[in-house]
Amino acid sequence: MPRFKLDDRELPFEKGDTIIRAAHRQGIEIPHYCWHPGLSVAANCRMCLVEIEPPPGRPAMMLDIMHWDEGKRDWVPAKKPKLQPACQQEVSEGMVVRSQSSTHVAEARRSVQEFLLVNHPVDCPICDQAGECKLQDYWMSEGRQPKRMLDEPVHKPKGVVFSETIVYDAERCIACTRCIRVCDELAGDHALDLRERGNRFEVVLAPGRKLDGPYSLMTEHVCPVGALTSSHFRFKARVWTLRGSPGVCSGCATGCNTWVDADPRENRVYRLRPRDNEQVNKYWMCDDGMMTYERQRLGRVSRAYVGRDSARSEAAVEDALKRAATELSKVPKGKLAVVLSAQATCEDNLVLAELARAVEARLYLSARGPWQADRVLRNADANPNRAGAVLVGGDKVGSLQDLVASVAAGDVQGIVGIGADADLDSATLAPLGRVGAVALFLSHDGPLARFATVTVPVCSALEAEGHFVNVKGLAQGFKRAALPREGVLPGWDAAARVGRGLGLELSYRAAREVRAALQARLQPPAKAADTTAAEGASGA
Repeated sequence: MPRFKLDDRELPFEKGDTIIRAAHRQGIEIPHYCWHPGLSVAANCRMCLVEIEPPPGRPAMMLDIMHWDEGKRDWVPAKKPKLQPACQQEVSEGMVVRSQSSTHVAEARRSVQEFLLVNHPVDCPICDQAGECKLQDYWMSEGRQPKRMLDEPVHKPKGVVFSETIVYDAERCIACTRCIRVCDELAGDHALDLRERGNRFEVVLAPGRKLDGPYSLMTEHVCPVGALTSSHFRFKARVWTLRGSPGVCSGCATGCNTWVDADPRENRVYRLRPRDNEQVNKYWMCDDGMMTYERQRLGRVSRAYVGRDSARSEAAVEDALKRAATELSKVPKGKLAVVLSAQATCEDNLVLAELARAVEARLYLSARGPWQADRVLRNADANPNRAGAVLVGGDKVGSLQDLVASVAAGDVQGIVGIGADADLDSATLAPLGRVGAVALFLSHDGPLARFATVTVPVCSALEAEGHFVNVKGLAQGFKRAALPREGVLPGWDAAARVGRGLGLELSYRAAREVRAALQARLQPPAKAADTTAAEGASGA
């Protein structure tokens, strides 16, 4: 592989790489604002300027400029090398680039920082970007000089509502145009543009439009300075109080990689952000995916219940597990159905599938119905783990429609399963009410929940460690972001306890034991991938 030198460090690069992209691949950051690895090159912020040493035998490109001499306290003529934007300059074999080691580059970056901050409001204490703002970061690393302009700054509109989800502050904007390029290149919708020039510029909406596409939150995500903020996160929390855990989006079968930001003091998830993965979602997520943490919070099942309809009453978790084992033990052999879930982890489904094989029960799959797909990220299957559930269940996994037919035919007299989602309407599901023993492990309420004779609360996807297998067959692991309430069990644990209550040898008592059993299932046919390692930020 060809190599070049950056600040006396040899780095490999691929054909067509720019300096900043080659450095980014090696985990080296060249200061920048407008560049983003998933967007076209704008080269308008000039923060990534670098000095390039001329090839042997070729004179350096020098500029005649007036330079401020601190000793003489006056402007004096000087010659300086012509600096190049690293985001635009393509790398070549043997190229020698100076970034952090060049005094000319350091001076240029200080000047760019000073220019960008001339009219920027000093409202860091109330800005949602504080703590992850590139202006703050580069002031500390590249500038650290007080503001010299004492005139009144240019004032622009503040708190402009672009949509129900996005608010714009023109005074904070540095015209990096990332948000415009996201609309054009990712969403394919030219909803934003730049108006005016000089210090009067503003990002504006197209006439009569709102920023309401399926990727509007990505415009906020790529903003490096806090000019665009999300109404869902705005003034809700400070980023330095949040802990980011690697997650996988539960919104659809694409399985976008995420950072789940939660406040451990409140045990509350405040937002999701895309996590880089070139194989899956690159640097992006859709709005619905970024808001799945709200869906995980609503309709939670946090208590155990026994009985159905008017006979339903709250119970201790241990009592509910014993009741489930008692009811299911009375089901005639061959008449028990086990329902896996396309919303549950591979670990949860694996233990249930083993329970089914031990009692010779048929397997069925519950799932959410389809939703609107697109050609960017959104898959028509609104379930994150249909492939994983089928993988651990084997080839003969029926649908809920098949389960309803089996109940109507009298072939099913007992049900044990996980999840309450259904892709059928309530009228079609009605025959399930005839089954006298229905033990369900639920994290959320749903269409199937009303048929349960025993309800056991289990962890949501944000409260558990586990794996999802996406539509491409890639097995992706994720970490727990929040702690479950007392009495809420991991789904695999609830299934194992009921299995032991039935006299089965389901000896799983720790998550590592279930993961070890799962590994044999993941390779092959699923392609195992360790996507839980902390990866670099997406160039934001």
